[in-house]
Amino acid sequence: MADGAHPAADPGEGTVHVIGAGLAGLSAALTAAEAGRRVAVWEGAGHAGGRCRSFHDAVLDRRIDNGSHLVLTGNDAVQRYLARTGAPQGLVAAPDAIFPMVDLAATGADRRFAVHLNPGPIPWWPLVAGRRVPGTRPWDYLGGWRLALAGPQTTVAEAIRDRGPLWRALWEPLTLGILNTTPERGQARLLWRVLERTFLRGAGPTRPMFAPEGLGEALVTPALDRMAALGITVTYNRPLRALERATGRIEALVFSDRRIVLGPGDAVILALPPGRLRRIMPEMDPPVDDGAILNAHFRVRPETLPTDAPPLTGMIGSLGQWVFVRGDVISVTVSAADSLGILATPREEIAATLWHEVAAVLCLKETAPEAARIIVEKRATFDQSPGGVAQRLAARTDLANLILAGDATDTGLPATIEGAVLSGEIAAGHVAAMAAGTVERAGRE
Repeated sequence: MADGAHPAADPGEGTVHVIGAGLAGLSAALTAAEAGRRVAVWEGAGHAGGRCRSFHDAVLDRRIDNGSHLVLTGNDAVQRYLARTGAPQGLVAAPDAIFPMVDLAATGADRRFAVHLNPGPIPWWPLVAGRRVPGTRPWDYLGGWRLALAGPQTTVAEAIRDRGPLWRALWEPLTLGILNTTPERGQARLLWRVLERTFLRGAGPTRPMFAPEGLGEALVTPALDRMAALGITVTYNRPLRALERATGRIEALVFSDRRIVLGPGDAVILALPPGRLRRIMPEMDPPVDDGAILNAHFRVRPETLPTDAPPLTGMIGSLGQWVFVRGDVISVTVSAADSLGILATPREEIAATLWHEVAAVLCLKETAPEAARIIVEKRATFDQSPGGVAQRLAARTDLANLILAGDATDTGLPATIEGAVLSGEIAAGHVAAMAAGTVERAGRE
């Protein structure tokens, strides 16, 4: 078989119907097709990508991402996904794991610093003053092990009691950015699952990866192109209305304009966010998905940007948390926007505050941007508190041919791109196991 080729679909194995064309659904479809299954994808919206997509914004007159997402080189599921799409070059890794930070509440030399991870698998970077947070000591970082030892009901704030410089510059920003909630609410174990795969393994798996042309061009368009080449049909504007069930399995899919009867070898992967899943399967009780993220996008004159402006900068002592620079568009992320209580603030006021912060961080001379846009993703993530994590559903269900996908399923990871892609892989793996079990039973009979 040629490199990159996939086994031909076996008509006798039936069709895998993937409901939802977000990253979880795209991952499930590509993984199932790679295993030789025939796949059909159904999407309720008019586009793929879900909460990770790019579009042309009329206000900015630029193509932007609906939200800024950070991918790291240690996100193994994302790397496998990129390989499946045939376009791994869509994300470009930074040459080193350096995270510039600006403390807007500080003055003097400590206002600007960088967390600089070392090469190699042993994380010795906290031992070097120039690589760690100013005002911290090497042994302060040992407090992170309390996250690993935390029980399922323990929050980040309960696991880590120190409220010194390391809290402000590392633990709090990481919790907000990774768990999209405050340390007082976020589950400690969930944060640890990310740290043990990245920061605790040195620079190799912790280098940021950026999408020069946008997340849609990096993660969505190549997947759709690959699926088209594999003969996978994606049908848009077809929200699932109901599932018909009998004898312990799904017997039909009901859309607004059609009813699809499933054959004995067909399987269904529901790659839906918790709110939509609850409407389709009211007996299920997934965590609520009301974690909001606010993103501000500013278009500036390119000549006003410093030539050495980093593509990513962290902010402390500010409303904004992370600044992304791509071309002449500056994007600012405010995670946990609901928990921080800013959603009721007028958009103009938020934009003015964030622009003032961005101008200080990037040393801009402009008094105002050429254009500004505020986008709020009200259901960006599921509830990642201990209570919410306890409600995560397993991929396998009580129905023989129904599998769940999505970053709110129990992947063990937070609601990130990595978690969404991994959930699709897990779902496709369960479908393959179901098919193998059917074949085995048929052979015995």
